[in-house]
Amino acid sequence: MIKFHDPRGDVGTQIEAYDLAHVIAGDGGGTTIGLLANGFPDSENFLNALRAQILKRFPAMSVLSWNKGNASIPAPQSMLDEIKQKCQVVIAAWGH
Repeated sequence: MIKFHDPRGDVGTQIEAYDLAHVIAGDGGGTTIGLLANGFPDSENFLNALRAQILKRFPAMSVLSWNKGNASIPAPQSMLDEIKQKCQVVIAAWGH
């Protein structure tokens, strides 16, 4: 008989449901998505490719970009405030 070992450990914190959502209707008009690159090489390239696919699917959507420029630091509060003011959805990405 084969026995399998489950390598997952016990969860140390209570799991919180992720309930944020934004409904994108039709061609995406009225929705602004923010793309936040973390500063790693290729993070902007990846997000530019993602932007092209988003706009192919939702041609009326607005897509804005930011790059925090240094992967080892948090995004500045002023940048986060601007993103929050202008966008309903944000995608953050890293490169390698």
